[in-house]
Amino acid sequence: MVIDFHTHIFPDKIAARTISYLSEKGGIPPYSDGSVNGLLGEMEAGGVDLAVALPVVTNPAQFDSVNRFAAEVNTRFENEARKLISFAGIHPKCEGIEEKMRQIKASGFLGVKIHPDYQETNFNDEGYLRILAAAKELDLIVVTHAGVDAGYRGCPVRCTPALATEVIDRVRHPKLVLAHYGANELFEEVYAALCGKDVYFDTAYILHTVGKETFEKILRRHGADRILFATDSPWSSMKTDREILQAFGLDQKTERMILCDNAKRLLGL
Repeated sequence: MVIDFHTHIFPDKIAARTISYLSEKGGIPPYSDGSVNGLLGEMEAGGVDLAVALPVVTNPAQFDSVNRFAAEVNTRFENEARKLISFAGIHPKCEGIEEKMRQIKASGFLGVKIHPDYQETNFNDEGYLRILAAAKELDLIVVTHAGVDAGYRGCPVRCTPALATEVIDRVRHPKLVLAHYGANELFEEVYAALCGKDVYFDTAYILHTVGKETFEKILRRHGADRILFATDSPWSSMKTDREILQAFGLDQKTERMILCDNAKRLLGL
């Protein structure tokens, strides 16, 4: 079994224009059209059995519509062999964060996605601390973008390893995932500040840029049980990313943990 822990999909009526806008903004070519069927095609080509879809609420007013679509995805794929699981989205400026997090839990979601850059809020903001505290209480996973975002290159990074360290030490939520291997393009800081912390890293988007030496250096220090295979589809190819990981020549147990076992444990499957 192979699980991709970090993917993105959009409703069919907005998928094409959303992907076009994001591609132009970040200067990144997409590998699918951002639709559910596009993601399923990527999964078929890459031999991925389950993908976690991570929606982003870019302003508080989107909370209901974004999570309505996410719930529809979960209902549609509840009994499918090749499966999608969507997390919910929430914004740090939402009113009634604790109540919204309870609503997310009651709706059957396993976690939430946040994105400090797209939400224009530093990771140590009070809103994120409240989200994480509620997630800890409710046993919900939190995935956050971390490091440089291609669409915000040249802007201050909203989730640096230093900010992540501060938040981890304050909230101590054991189900926090720092996307992009702890912090995209800030891997020396990840190695120095975050390795060994009680936090997961996913491999979204970084496998074709990080290099074998840096990947293994962080892996050895942080531990194979805290790494999740992820692609950031449609911004990376599932097939190519899986081939890159396998070309690193990891031992079979470590590769299995990254591709499947760690995600199964975290998702409670």
